Amino acid sequence: MCNPTYALTAISVASSAMQYQQGKAQQQAQYAQQKRQNDLARKNAIQRYATEQLRIRQELKKSAQADYEGTIKSRRIRSEYISEAGDAGGLAISGSTAALLKDYYRTQANYKNSITNNMNLNISQFERNLEAIQFGQESQSTYVSPPNPHLLFASSALNVANTYYSLEAQKEAKGLMTNRQKRKYYTDDEGDKY
Repeated sequence: MCNPTYALTAISVASSAMQYQQGKAQQQAQYAQQKRQNDLARKNAIQRYATEQLRIRQELKKSAQADYEGTIKSRRIRSEYISEAGDAGGLAISGSTAALLKDYYRTQANYKNSITNNMNLNISQFERNLEAIQFGQESQSTYVSPPNPHLLFASSALNVANTYYSLEAQKEAKGLMTNRQKRKYYTDDEGDKY
């Protein structure tokens, strides 16, 4: 005759084994999803970094080109006034020409200073954008928890043990003999069976 406790325990073992396999597969799928999420966040950050770096390089190039063009223009104008002063018959520059040249030097210096200030603002914004990209990557990333089959197995084993001891406690509560009591009853003190 089959002991019902053993039969129910065997069913519990089979159920726990299936739950273990299902839990293990679920943990592996979740781990793979977490890694994919982090890969996507990293790729997105790399793409945004590249875009920001391209933009700042373009701004630097545009700023350098504007500075170059301003320098060429001011040199051309200064050379025209200096040559006009030389054509007027003297090596000395007249007061009005000197004042005009000073005005061009001041204007050129203001222009270059403006370009430098704008570029510093762009660089500062670029650095803040890079920090925002890094923060965005961190916020899009997820904690990666690798599968832990040992914990799943221990949990399944404890579930089986819990089922067995629950059934034994139910028997004892109903006044029936538990498996432990049966083994003790049918074995005498010296280990001989009746």
